[in-house]
Amino acid sequence: MRTIVLASQKGGSGKTTLAAHLAVALERSGDGDVVLIDTDPQGSLSAWWNKREAKVPAFADATVADLPARLATLAADGFAWCIVDTPPANTAQNASVIAAADLVLIPTRPSPHDLDALGATLDLCRSADRRFVFVVNAAKPNASITVQTVTALSEHGQVAPALVADRVLFASSMVDGRTVLELEPNGRSAEETLALCEFVKAAFTEKTPSAKKEKIRA
Repeated sequence: MRTIVLASQKGGSGKTTLAAHLAVALERSGDGDVVLIDTDPQGSLSAWWNKREAKVPAFADATVADLPARLATLAADGFAWCIVDTPPANTAQNASVIAAADLVLIPTRPSPHDLDALGATLDLCRSADRRFVFVVNAAKPNASITVQTVTALSEHGQVAPALVADRVLFASSMVDGRTVLELEPNGRSAEETLALCEFVKAAFTEKTPSAKKEKIRA
């Protein structure tokens, strides 16, 4: 089972929305069953899943303390993918969750505040020797700040080539437990979500240095 953790110290970076969308995209890709875990006390991902009519992806309760054992059980149950949401905090609990990841996705909005908040999250990935990838989220595709953000992030590590644009549809689709893939399957938002999904799947076939070997200047 491949465990993907969404992590960022910065609140409002879009972790929960990306976690839900990535899970649905992976499930629909036919590359194995997907399960979600929410370690954020706010429970936004849990709330989204509870509103969802579709039976997939699955959802599993887990505390940070029992996460390793829970992941082992889910893998034994046959799940191919596990997506884990985390709170916006630099804590020992988040460090434990990141340590259990095969890949850490760091959603980052194109803003100085998001870039300034990256240091703590990078430190957690580096300490755990986990591979991480930045995902530029809520981007203005033609804005200079988006280009500047990608350039700045690339100095610290890999940036997913699939940018996720700032569209109301991402938020509105989450209201009743759906995603853009179900609300507007042929739209640009769905296209971006599927591109991110394909990138994540491909990431597990690439030989990429771990976080300790990345060029990190937090």
